[in-house]
Amino acid sequence: MQLLPIPAETETIRVSALHALAYCPRLYYLEEVEELYTQDAAVFAGRRLHAELEKKEDEDWEDLYLISEELGLRGRVDALRTRDGQTIPYEHKRGRCHRDENKQPQAWESDRIQILAYCYLIESALGVKVTEGRIRYHADNVLVHIPFDDEGKKAVKDAIALARQIRTSIHRPPVTENERLCVRCSLSPVCLPEEARLVHNQEWEPLRLFPQDDEREILHILEPGTKVGRTGEQIKITRKDRQVEKVPAQQVGQLVLHSFSQISTQALHFCADRGIGIHFVSGGGRYIGSFDNRQENIQRRIRQYEALNNPEFRLSLAKKLVNCRGQGQRKFLMRGRRIKKLKSMKLERNIKQMQAIIAQIPQINSIESLLGIEGKLAALYFGALPCLLSSDVPPQMRFDGRNRRPPKDRFNALLGFGYSLLIKDVMNAILTVGLEPALGFYHQPRSVAAPLALDLMEIFRVILVDMPIVASINRQQWEINDDFEIRGEQVWLSETGRRKLVEIYEQRKQETWKHPVTKYSLTYRRLLELEVRLLEKEWMGEGGLFGQLILR
Repeated sequence: MQLLPIPAETETIRVSALHALAYCPRLYYLEEVEELYTQDAAVFAGRRLHAELEKKEDEDWEDLYLISEELGLRGRVDALRTRDGQTIPYEHKRGRCHRDENKQPQAWESDRIQILAYCYLIESALGVKVTEGRIRYHADNVLVHIPFDDEGKKAVKDAIALARQIRTSIHRPPVTENERLCVRCSLSPVCLPEEARLVHNQEWEPLRLFPQDDEREILHILEPGTKVGRTGEQIKITRKDRQVEKVPAQQVGQLVLHSFSQISTQALHFCADRGIGIHFVSGGGRYIGSFDNRQENIQRRIRQYEALNNPEFRLSLAKKLVNCRGQGQRKFLMRGRRIKKLKSMKLERNIKQMQAIIAQIPQINSIESLLGIEGKLAALYFGALPCLLSSDVPPQMRFDGRNRRPPKDRFNALLGFGYSLLIKDVMNAILTVGLEPALGFYHQPRSVAAPLALDLMEIFRVILVDMPIVASINRQQWEINDDFEIRGEQVWLSETGRRKLVEIYEQRKQETWKHPVTKYSLTYRRLLELEVRLLEKEWMGEGGLFGQLILR
């Protein structure tokens, strides 16, 4: 038999998509409509199983790709066996079979639909009679026979019709009622089914299906003149007067190019294809931009646009945002007072005034008024921030008000570079999720940074930047001369200073925090992406968890 080429574009439905549909309509929608895929350990194990089987199969077995325009199906059959005039498709499954009430082996419904679809596809595409399909469950070494008859054909036709119907919608199907399916699903980190159940049932105790951490490295290229290229499956880093460094691509999550470092076109395409975020930061520590390699997910952006085009909805999200940041700032001041036993009338007064201002947020009826509230909270917060510094901190490291572009003291130089690192990570999370950074709900376009990134970074400013910077100053980790460069009235971090703050910031992101609402722990690095996904749920009928990351 001839192996047919896979067409670039076709209206036919993949047989494996029918398997996903029978397993969970929401999974089918995420994969086939939004084109979201993940590759977890189970997926790789399944691939290894099929690779091993291909080596063992004899001449009676065939592996082929088929298309039936008439039926509207396409797919690659695991194995096709022809014996005594009978053509029998086989499916290989890594796990165990289903058992009925009499403990008899049965196929899982999603597997049954899949093998029936292959039977139908073979009949339609090859014009041969098929009477059954077989599924081998390797975990318990069971072979299940599935008869292919008129009832089986109807089941396949019904599945195809439902698949086509779902593909025309811009709305995701609801989360399945069978939560056991979610535990085994590779797309749980995207779907967030447990969080959706928590929204509708406050007594629900969600399991953490979202990955706790991303163990891939974030490579900061800080040295000017450094060149980043590609060699095979590795990222090659060439620094002046240093040995070439090669890092396997699967170990890298982000590439951050500072100052005048360079990346080749080949490396750029390679990183984009491997899902490696690429970001650019100036030599002065200002965020420049990120490489956006999104090609799909248009349905998600349509929903985002429709939702954020509603002024009332935008205002409701902005209130959550300002409340979250204001509460976080106030709690940080209170925590500093508690830990250091500080006795400051200004600190106490500002904490009390911030509480009164935060109480006004629910009554605010415009973004303009909310901006005024945020400004007052920021003035009180930064006004009290010097109170959190120890008495033995050198005068050169003290804080006397927020200033920027350019920073005029060492404290503000640290804040500015820290916020650039943060907005880079927020942008990385937004692009990973597939939302549109230009469509925000609070900030207006006014700089290089996209409005949605400016919105979301408000949640993490205190947690990921302010707190570790204050702690590092109190621990006297900074060299007043070596870590900073003075240029007239401007103060910048030196290369050693940038390297030190990058290390402090990245270490902070690896710390874990128990989410105040979901009650499970994640690293801050994972919480960035989770918060973006929770924001998307706000316009998906599963809102209520966004903007809850407030210090206790």
